[in-house]
Amino acid sequence: MLALRLARGTHPLVLTRRLLVAAASAGVGFLLLCTLGYASGHPGRSSDSVLRLLWCLVPLAATVQFAIAVARTDPSTRPRHGLSAVGLGPFRLSVLAAVSTAVATTLGSAVALLFFLHLRGDLTGLPFDGEAAGLLGADAPLPLAAALTLLALVPLTASAGSALALRSRRESRAAASPDPDGFPAEDLNPPAPAPGGLPWGVALTAAGLAVEAYAGRGASGNPFPLPGRLDSTPAGVLTGWTLTAIGLALAGPGLAHLAGRLLQAVRPGAVRLLAGRVLMDEAGRIGRPLGVVCAVVSAGIAAAALHDSGPRPYGPLTALGALLVLGCTTATLLTSALEARQDRARTAETLLRMGAPASALRSATALRAGVLLLVFAPPTWIIAELAALPLSA
Repeated sequence: MLALRLARGTHPLVLTRRLLVAAASAGVGFLLLCTLGYASGHPGRSSDSVLRLLWCLVPLAATVQFAIAVARTDPSTRPRHGLSAVGLGPFRLSVLAAVSTAVATTLGSAVALLFFLHLRGDLTGLPFDGEAAGLLGADAPLPLAAALTLLALVPLTASAGSALALRSRRESRAAASPDPDGFPAEDLNPPAPAPGGLPWGVALTAAGLAVEAYAGRGASGNPFPLPGRLDSTPAGVLTGWTLTAIGLALAGPGLAHLAGRLLQAVRPGAVRLLAGRVLMDEAGRIGRPLGVVCAVVSAGIAAAALHDSGPRPYGPLTALGALLVLGCTTATLLTSALEARQDRARTAETLLRMGAPASALRSATALRAGVLLLVFAPPTWIIAELAALPLSA
C-alpha cells in the first residue's frame, strides 16, 4: 500500500521509467510465451524448445538489469534524514523497492499474456484476432501452469535483484558514514584503487571469442533456433557471446578507471582533474553497464555482417528480442549515469557555492563522455570484427 501511495505522487519522469520497465517485462513475457507455444505445438522438438528458452534468457537478463537500475534511482527508495526514526531503515526501503519493481513487472507480464492470447485467437472481439496463430502454436492447448511460471520469472528475479541491490548499497553507505540514514561522509573518494576485474574480463572476452570462432567454423544446418525461425545461429555462438558479454562487464570498471587516469595525465588543469577524479570514483557504477552495451553493439555489428554475407536467419521475434536487449542495456547505462549524477549533486552544489563556474562542470561532463568513447570504442569494434569473421566465412 505504501508503494502505491508513493507512486501516486511520483514525478512523471520516474513513472516513465517504471512504465519502460513494464514494457520490457511485457516483451520478455511475450517471448517466453512464444517459446511455450512452440513447445506445445512441436512436442517432438524438445531440444529446439530448450534452445529457444535459453535464447530468451538474454533479453530477460537485460530487463532485470534495467529494472534494478530503475529501482536504484527511484526517489522513494533513496535514503533521507530521519527515515530510520519512522521505521524506514535499509531493510524497509529494500522491501519497498522490491514491491515497486514487482508491481511494474507484473503489469508487463499481464499485458504480455493478454496480447499473446489475442494473437493466438484465444481472445476474440478485437482487431487482429488470431493473426499469428500459426507462429504461436494455436493448434495445441496452452499449459496454464507453465505459462504462469514463465511469466513469473521476470517479476521474481527483478524484485529479488532490486532488494539485494538496494540493501547492499545501504550497507556500503552505512559503512562509510556513521549517519543512520546511510549518507556518506564525502561524495568523492581520493584517487581510488583500480577495480580488480580487468584481467578476468580480458580472459573471459578472449575465451568467448574463441568459443564463437570454434562454434561458427563450418557450421551447417544452423542448429540453434532463434524465436520466429526454425534455423539460425549455432548454440555455441550464443555461449561465446555470453562469455564475451560477461568479460566486457567485468572489464568495464577497469577501463573506466583507466579513462579517468588518462584524463589526469600530463599536468591536468582543474577541469580535467575534476573529470578524472569523478570518473575514477564512478568507474564501478557506470563501467559494468557500459561494458554490456559494448557487448551488445559488437554483437549487432557481427549480426549485420552475417545479414549481408549470407542467408538471413532473423524472424520477427528475433527482432523483438534484439530490440529488448539493445533498448534495456542502453536504458540501464543512462539510468546508471543518472544515479551517479544524483549521488554527486551535493559535490556540485558545494563547488558552485565555492565559486566554480557552471561551465566548468559542463566541460567536465563532456570530457568524461569523450574519454569513455575514446577508450571503449576501439575494443568494441575489434571484438565485433573478430566475432564476425567465423560467422561470415
